Amino acid sequence: MLSEKQIQVLKWPYQGKRALICDGAVRSGKTSVMSLSFLLWAMGAFQGQNFALCGKTVGSAQRNIIRPLLATAYLRQHFNLSYSRAEHILTVSRGGRSNRFYVFGGRDESSYTLIQGATLAGVLLDEAALMPRSFVEQALARCSVEGAKLWFNCNPDVPEHWFRKEWLLKLEEKNASHLHFTMDDNPSLSPETRAMYESLYTGVFYRRYVLGQWTAGDGLIYDMFDEKIHCYDDVDRPKGLPYVASRTVACDYGTANPCVFLDIYDDGETVWVDNEYRWDSRERRQQKTDGDYGEDLQQFMGKQFPCPVVVDPSAASFIAELGRRGVYTIAGDNNVSDGIRRVSSLLGRRAIRIHRRCQGLIGELQSYVWDEKAAQAGIERPVKQLDHGPDALRYYVNTCLPKWRHGEEG
Repeated sequence: MLSEKQIQVLKWPYQGKRALICDGAVRSGKTSVMSLSFLLWAMGAFQGQNFALCGKTVGSAQRNIIRPLLATAYLRQHFNLSYSRAEHILTVSRGGRSNRFYVFGGRDESSYTLIQGATLAGVLLDEAALMPRSFVEQALARCSVEGAKLWFNCNPDVPEHWFRKEWLLKLEEKNASHLHFTMDDNPSLSPETRAMYESLYTGVFYRRYVLGQWTAGDGLIYDMFDEKIHCYDDVDRPKGLPYVASRTVACDYGTANPCVFLDIYDDGETVWVDNEYRWDSRERRQQKTDGDYGEDLQQFMGKQFPCPVVVDPSAASFIAELGRRGVYTIAGDNNVSDGIRRVSSLLGRRAIRIHRRCQGLIGELQSYVWDEKAAQAGIERPVKQLDHGPDALRYYVNTCLPKWRHGEEG
């Protein structure tokens, strides 16, 4: 069964517009129906042509577009579908008609070179708001075949985002249609699943991913953080914590700025931040060397329960110092927006607990704010102050936890 909004997507290719934009909430059914409509339109309108299926990465495009298409019973019954993982090409044929669908990832500014030179009869851009403008515009420029159409799918971002300003606010100029999706537009979503996704997000992320609004982060980033809920002391500390949970030390390295280590345990359900080390060279009026910090980290870690250390990958000299000491390091994933969203999700579900002795981290979580000036320029980022503990926590969550722990698939 399809919702009325999904039926509109299936009918859209035959109504004369050149571009379709579907935005709105997560799990609202927009990606699956757009992928199906795109393929059916391409196979009905063209023969022997090339198309592009684009995601933030090739992996996300395979997960969000290719796998659902290959699993669709109607397509398997009426078409021959063959996907080459090595070449990232989906070949679809029926009778004497065949078309090729190339999979691309628009990860960063250099990605536009991957699609440069292609001649396309259509492009589907999944997660369009997460892609660099250079990649999106290069993909659109390749659609030079007569009758080509442009398909965009995204969750909202900041109101000043270039895609909203250049496309959503210029629909008539772009000869484009716009359909806004909510979770109500996905009939396959059970009330229990919907409630689960609504509980994953708070603050700005709730407004974007649940309400489907283009809205900017303002004020506190972790406005859901509450000492009464998220903090514990020795009385509440789980018995035998070092024995029943995996241990990791997360590090935000600094020389002129503070250097922070967080002692973190994960029992599979809850992340326990049990201790912290903090050295502020400006406040102490003494700057430490990599060797000094290496010695401090080993003392902080202790000899009984050695563990991996997640470090900001830009701290190359400190990583080298720890390597010389035999400490196993993991380069942290430093994606700021993903990390903030994931930490917010875990805090919202009370899946992060912090010992009250970690006063530096607790204070920073209550002072970590969005950069309002950057938001006015269409850029979302936190103010680079009082962020050292939150950065270390973000490295850990981004790098060490599986995606399903913070509500993501794959």
